[in-house]
Amino acid sequence: MAADEHDEVYAPDQLKPGNRKRAQKGAIISAAIMLLFFWGNQQGNTEKVWLVVIAIGLVAIIIGDAVLRRAGLRPNDQ
Repeated sequence: MAADEHDEVYAPDQLKPGNRKRAQKGAIISAAIMLLFFWGNQQGNTEKVWLVVIAIGLVAIIIGDAVLRRAGLRPNDQ
């Protein structure tokens, strides 16, 4: 058997499907909680910029996943 003719090795937990709805809800809740940190005791705006960027990133990932699933480019089984 040549080096490039091998089967890939997977751990059993890598093949288990995840709970997509729970992950989406968790990302939305995390983004909302991050935006609630606007009302804190920080003095500058650097923290606010990072909070908004990360919250928008989480929502963009969820929207991108939904678009790819609807277009058939990602399987719906996970």
